[in-house]
Amino acid sequence: MAQYQQKCMRCKKNYVLVSNRQKYAICYDCQKDELKGEIKEPKMKKMFNIPDKLYKENSFLRNIKINYLRYGQLTEKQIEAFKKTVKKMKEDSPKV
Repeated sequence: MAQYQQKCMRCKKNYVLVSNRQKYAICYDCQKDELKGEIKEPKMKKMFNIPDKLYKENSFLRNIKINYLRYGQLTEKQIEAFKKTVKKMKEDSPKV
């Protein structure tokens, strides 16, 4: 899939790595306030407890967490996709 850099639609300062499927590119700095929130359910708290580096690199992970904080629940497919993406990103990241 082809990826390119585009300026953030909100702040117009930072560049975001996007694909041709994304319509609205938002940087991590603009979504940082939306990602803050209290997660009470232990299962979800464990799932969302991943390094900030992964949230910075992947807008899909940010969107899933924001949707959970906004609506209070996720579908099984969303949970599966989140876990699959995190697992793939952890495997692909170089170990120091």
